[in-house]
Amino acid sequence: MKPPSFQYHRPQTREELGALLTSLDNAKILAGGQSLMPMLNLRVIAPDHLIDINRIPELAGIRETADGIEIGAMTRQADILSSPIIRDRLPLLTRALEHVGHIQTRSRGTIGGSCCHLDPSAEQPAICTALDAEFVAIGPKGRRVIAAADWFQGMLQSSLDDQEFLEAVRFRPWAKGHGYGFAEYARRHGDFAISGAAALLEADGGSRIARAALLVFGVEEAPRRLYEAEAALVGQIASEIALAPILDAARALDPMEDVQVTADYRRHLAGTLLGRALREACTSLEQRS
Repeated sequence: MKPPSFQYHRPQTREELGALLTSLDNAKILAGGQSLMPMLNLRVIAPDHLIDINRIPELAGIRETADGIEIGAMTRQADILSSPIIRDRLPLLTRALEHVGHIQTRSRGTIGGSCCHLDPSAEQPAICTALDAEFVAIGPKGRRVIAAADWFQGMLQSSLDDQEFLEAVRFRPWAKGHGYGFAEYARRHGDFAISGAAALLEADGGSRIARAALLVFGVEEAPRRLYEAEAALVGQIASEIALAPILDAARALDPMEDVQVTADYRRHLAGTLLGRALREACTSLEQRS
């Protein structure tokens, strides 16, 4: 199928983009197009206006700041994956990007596009949640910063207003030497995950866990942090972690069900993948400490 007719716009600056969003009704932003173009072709959406933001250079780039790392919304996934800054400071993001699509799609896809589209199985929004990222949005009232916990408003829906656009994603890296782990299950490598999990661990001066983050994605409508299980990990010795609270947290999930798998199967996968991600994080913690 071919997409419905629309008017094409190509702003050159953030100011032009903001003016278009303010003046146009039923408009969609085109970033990498890896999700938007199939939706157009299948007539899932039918915007009257398509705003191509590929020629706004200030929306791309990876920057180290006094507070951490800032990634422009238009930064290609391939550039993030190959960045030594990200590999050193945000290794979990690098680890997850290895599972995102293929080299062709990563060369076009952007972190901002994925975080605005918000497919429940998408790796990048999930890692943003695990890392407590902040989303910087610009609209008619100026710039605002949205915490990852407030970014998800439902299936395929972020907290961006119609007249706002995502400028960047900010991260505060975990301490040097932290452990990280990632696991997902998909029918084929590069496909959207049926379920996935991520884990982050920090240790105190000894071998006891001082900070933890656990997350599952592809299970419910949005990535899910398991805060009670995280709290249960604190104080445990990394090599002697009790998995019972982790498995209990997985059993309490309310998974989606679709033509591919049942809710029970997704729940089972969540527990299995959490265990794998946590074990990888423990091994990484021991190697990096």
